[in-house]
Amino acid sequence: MNPVTGIEYTASRNFNTHSALHEPKPPYDPEPPPPRLLEQVRRALCARQYSPRTVQCYTAWVRRYVMYHNKLHPSELGHDDIKRFLSYLANELRVSASSYNQAMSALLFLYREVIRVDLTWIEGITPVKRPPRIPVVLTPAEVRLILERMTGVSRLMASLLYGSGLRLMECCRLRVKDIDFERGEITVRDGKGRKDRITMLPQAVVRPLRVHLDRVRGRHRKDLAGGMGNVELPGAFARKYPHAAADWGWQWVFPSTRTRIDPRTGEIRRHHRHESVLQKDLKRAVKGAQITKHATCHTLRHSFATHLLESGYDIRTIQELLGHEDVSTTMIYTHVLNKGGIGVRSPLDI
Repeated sequence: MNPVTGIEYTASRNFNTHSALHEPKPPYDPEPPPPRLLEQVRRALCARQYSPRTVQCYTAWVRRYVMYHNKLHPSELGHDDIKRFLSYLANELRVSASSYNQAMSALLFLYREVIRVDLTWIEGITPVKRPPRIPVVLTPAEVRLILERMTGVSRLMASLLYGSGLRLMECCRLRVKDIDFERGEITVRDGKGRKDRITMLPQAVVRPLRVHLDRVRGRHRKDLAGGMGNVELPGAFARKYPHAAADWGWQWVFPSTRTRIDPRTGEIRRHHRHESVLQKDLKRAVKGAQITKHATCHTLRHSFATHLLESGYDIRTIQELLGHEDVSTTMIYTHVLNKGGIGVRSPLDI
């Protein structure tokens, strides 16, 4: 007891006072470190609504640029370092003009949008002019020989590439709701340049496509019964409509035979069929048909446009079906025609 105040201090009170004064503070939570360079590039691309393929390509070029300069940060590099890397691509690796321009665009995006340096010394870097190339075109007989050597889903997909003028990834990413059997149309969503368009649905594939979709729907029902069946949706659609991922209309027309874990959500999903499967099957069919032309999946699209021109269809109509922004892009198919306004007979034939 304090003889002046008359207050008695017990041991327990002294202990509590000491604990309050000397109680350890919670550990300091530092700010999270800034994202790494490639993650910064990826976020900047996604914020500007670049396509997933462009994000993948640009980040890959930035990585190659950094590795070429012994992992130095791009902020420590300058104009001469960019030119040295591009010269290495052109002279030593001998990349194509399109690959060269793609690498240059990736580096310009890196410095303009991510590092945000002064642009005066960047403007002097110019792209390489791409030489005009005449597309490889198959004859109707060659297309028939190739399709006859393909089976199952690959044959159906190749038939759509040729019969509808689809690009490879446009075919792989088709959804059930985008096929209109009554009107005979296919709606291509988010195609090249993030544009939508409508093209034709060939009558020759209507029946096999219906049979294929019946099998796909049966598999989808089994996935739903097993706690799966949710498909990836574009943009923020999954947040706006949480149950749309399980709807039949949003399912892939050509789903994968395997399921995988989505790294972003952790869900077990069935993605669309990988494009390499069709590419390999078509390559085997071209080899089996003993066709010497360098025919790829995109060759079927070239053949679609050329054969329509040969049949007398208007080039503006073909431009709409192909989704070309400028008719000059479609005009390249007139170069491989052997009749019409530019058709010329050889003097030997005369």
